[in-house]
Amino acid sequence: MAKITFLGAGSTVFAKNVLGDSMTVPALQNFEFALFDIDHERLKDSEIMLNNIRKNLNSTVKLVTYTERKEALRGATYVINAIQVGGYDPSTIIDFEIPKKYGLRQTIADTVGIGGIFRNLRTIPVMMDFAKEMQEVCPHAWLLNYTNPMAALTGTMLRYGGIKTVGLCHSVQVCTDHLLKSLDMPIDNVQSKIAGINHMAWLLEVKRNGKDLYPEIKRRAKEKQKNKHDDMVRFELMERFGYYVTESSEHNAEYHPYFIKNKYPELINRFNIPLDEYPRRCVNQIEEWKQMRDDLVHDKNLSHKRSHEYGSYIMEAMETNQPIKIGGNVLNTGGLISNLPKNAVVEVPCLVDGSGVTPTYVGDLPEQLAALNRTNINTQLLTIEAAMTKKKEHIYQAAMLDPHTSAELSIDDIVSLCDDLIEAHGDWLPDYR
Repeated sequence: MAKITFLGAGSTVFAKNVLGDSMTVPALQNFEFALFDIDHERLKDSEIMLNNIRKNLNSTVKLVTYTERKEALRGATYVINAIQVGGYDPSTIIDFEIPKKYGLRQTIADTVGIGGIFRNLRTIPVMMDFAKEMQEVCPHAWLLNYTNPMAALTGTMLRYGGIKTVGLCHSVQVCTDHLLKSLDMPIDNVQSKIAGINHMAWLLEVKRNGKDLYPEIKRRAKEKQKNKHDDMVRFELMERFGYYVTESSEHNAEYHPYFIKNKYPELINRFNIPLDEYPRRCVNQIEEWKQMRDDLVHDKNLSHKRSHEYGSYIMEAMETNQPIKIGGNVLNTGGLISNLPKNAVVEVPCLVDGSGVTPTYVGDLPEQLAALNRTNINTQLLTIEAAMTKKKEHIYQAAMLDPHTSAELSIDDIVSLCDDLIEAHGDWLPDYR
């Protein structure tokens, strides 16, 4: 029996989307859906919920929960990764509170920045354990990675894990529609081209019925900037660098050195930047889950409509050999984006069919966009280096190369901050020398 293994299946809402989607796909019927999570209570919640959906969709998939990860992986055809190592408490709290003592403020802290670096350092050892077990019990499986920090984790698996991996984000497929809707522009008959790196890919082309929409987009965006709204950072970047970026303003506020600055506190209000946004979301989600748990988990009439998540479409394309195009995170092998490093992970259009994931050649990005990407790639590559060598010096270097961190702190403070974070994380990190 073919098998889809979901690691982190206690992420009940996300499991509903990806596995609920998969239950609607004829080519994925009669698969085993193997559920694994270290939180057995949340795992049970997901099992109950997914069984209700399965019955109401008349799906023939087989749901099995596992308490041993290797057994969940054994014989898998596809592995979906949606884990968060360390969770909100203690790890996210540490990632935000210790940098604050140095005057370093963050919004999301899950990609680069000091928070992104340490989220990688917690997660990469776990991912390498996945890789070791997959090589043993399902060496030919495809890993669909949804876990952040996307670029560094996907890059580690591709460079060191020996596992077929593609990284999947939510922002690419919603970017263009979100932009046009926010400017009261029509979204039908629109063609777009997006490439770059995860959370900093660029809307390189956007046309409707063959007409370039960028002049009108920029005109409307400039007018909208006169009043406060939720996308002011991206509109500012578009005005200064010429192109719209895929991920949200709260993310991009901390990927660049221009917006969160102790010397210019007025920028926070000017660009409507939500400091400490991710911890706030975590607290809200914990409270909301308490309220929605019974409705979602124990609703015997619960059904599901297929979402925009790439996962089920990728598996369907591989099973049926009916090709689709996705925006995927892949290694920049051969210079898919020719003015970015070849050992970086890039987010580019990819063809998916029975042969797997085949990325497309993009060529050079506009030089200013490649330059912005490189500033984040530098930190990603040094973070991978730190995780694989267990050398503290590479943690320091990753932080010193991070745009936001280096714009705010001295070298001595960066090293001290990293040491404090290493100590605070304790057993969540391996030993670094």
